Amino acid sequence: MVRFAPLLTTNYSLNTTHSKLNTMMKTRNLLLACGMAIILIGVTAAITFALAQSNDEQLEEYEGTEREYLSFDQIDHITHDIELPDTMYFCGEQVPLDLFYVRERLERELMVNSYRHSATILLLKRTTRWFPVMEPLMEKYGLPEDFKYLAMIESELTNAVSPSKAVGFWQFLEGTGKEYNLEINKEVDMRYNVEKETVAACKYLKASYRKFNNWTLAAAAFNCGNGRITKTQEEQRVDSYYDMLLPEETQRYVFRILALKLITENPEKYGFQIGDNGWYRPYETKTVTVTQSIPNLVDFAYEQGTNLKMLKYFNPWLRGNSLTISAGNSYDIKIPTGKYAKTHKKMRSGE
Repeated sequence: MVRFAPLLTTNYSLNTTHSKLNTMMKTRNLLLACGMAIILIGVTAAITFALAQSNDEQLEEYEGTEREYLSFDQIDHITHDIELPDTMYFCGEQVPLDLFYVRERLERELMVNSYRHSATILLLKRTTRWFPVMEPLMEKYGLPEDFKYLAMIESELTNAVSPSKAVGFWQFLEGTGKEYNLEINKEVDMRYNVEKETVAACKYLKASYRKFNNWTLAAAAFNCGNGRITKTQEEQRVDSYYDMLLPEETQRYVFRILALKLITENPEKYGFQIGDNGWYRPYETKTVTVTQSIPNLVDFAYEQGTNLKMLKYFNPWLRGNSLTISAGNSYDIKIPTGKYAKTHKKMRSGE
């Protein structure tokens, strides 16, 4: 044991030295970190002071200028009450505005759509594009013109798809669409064809009118179904929409139509101002009738001087990338013309 004592003493000295060095290194690192923090604080303070001085100078310059202040009643976006008409008709049938709950329900929907600014103004702009398509068909099939406002609330005049898979301007379900002779398969869905779905809607609403002898009930039935209206008539012993207790969506349905009718007929009265160039114009197209199958719609589009995107934009009922046509059948395909025929490729090439 004695012979190893010097070695143990040496190891102890080395360990003590290492411990002191570690402590010194930690102390130095801590001092460096503190120094860096002080420098950063100083730089931040200097920048903040400079920005504050700049803001003070800008504020002094602003306060030295003459400005006009608006009083509260001069601010543009004041929410106003809306005046209801004294009398109103839907499809020639008088709306009983003397009933307090009728007035209040109409007022609600008028308020909702008048202050739903962006959505309502876009909907109004679409009317000048699509009403000229729908109105001649409604007249041809004997449907009152007021039903165009029903299409407005159903889809906002777009090829919308609902959570229940109702499709198109008139929101036909697949089964109902097929019942009214709309072709629906993997390649074709005529619910997306505005003209054909409008014809189907005319037939559906005319059938409801024959059942109820009342256009207002026909409109309500378009929402909840003929069966629901018939059952309500029998159970509640009433024959007027305005006396029926119906599901909330149907309770609001006709009043939403009435509100859009009022706004569309006089948009300026309800705060919607659209310049002459702001209304959407009807599309300019030519019709190509095809009687043979088209294996590739991309090729067909380029043969017609357009592309697949534009082909489907003007013919949204084309759901696939090919079109199978059986013997004796044909399809009318719209090809854009005029300014609507432009594509980015044509613009870049100077066409």
